[in-house]
Amino acid sequence: MKRSPLAMVLLALLMEAPMHPYRMQQVIKQRGQDQLVNVAQRNSVYQTLDRLVREGLARPGGTSREAGRPERTLYEVTEEGAATLRRWLLEMLPEPAREFPEFPVALAFLPILSPAETRELLERRLETLTDRVAAIDAQAPPGLPRLFLIEDEYRAAVLRAEIGWLRGVVADLDDGSLSWDRALIDETLARFG
Repeated sequence: MKRSPLAMVLLALLMEAPMHPYRMQQVIKQRGQDQLVNVAQRNSVYQTLDRLVREGLARPGGTSREAGRPERTLYEVTEEGAATLRRWLLEMLPEPAREFPEFPVALAFLPILSPAETRELLERRLETLTDRVAAIDAQAPPGLPRLFLIEDEYRAAVLRAEIGWLRGVVADLDDGSLSWDRALIDETLARFG
């Protein structure tokens, strides 16, 4: 099976205890892991779980019934699923993945905008990122061991690094050391094609 962040999260949850897909989605949201994987549509959990079952990494393991709720199938991780999750971790931790985030793509095309527009948009991004760091910092329950907050610590560190870099770019736009006009763009394109 091709590795995916959501498949990893589901396998990890099933290693904790058997659960039904709706409960998986709830736990992901409660733990703030919906910042790591997209579970806005419950269907994505069901589709990924179906793939895990087809690949023999998870299996139905019984049913549960809560008061006033329909009977739900509980899923559990298989030995192969636990081994696969471990292998994925061993591959992912040491080797940076080729990821394709949107922001660097937008930066590649700044000449389409004016320096003033760029500055305004980057200021707005700075505000958003600052709010996100504050939200991450505020969500950590007191006394929770660092091990269970490590992904939030990483996300906050990455956001803080971007905030620092953005402040430098905005300062350069303010003082004119980063600027462009049509003549510069045309000259650069002619020279470097």
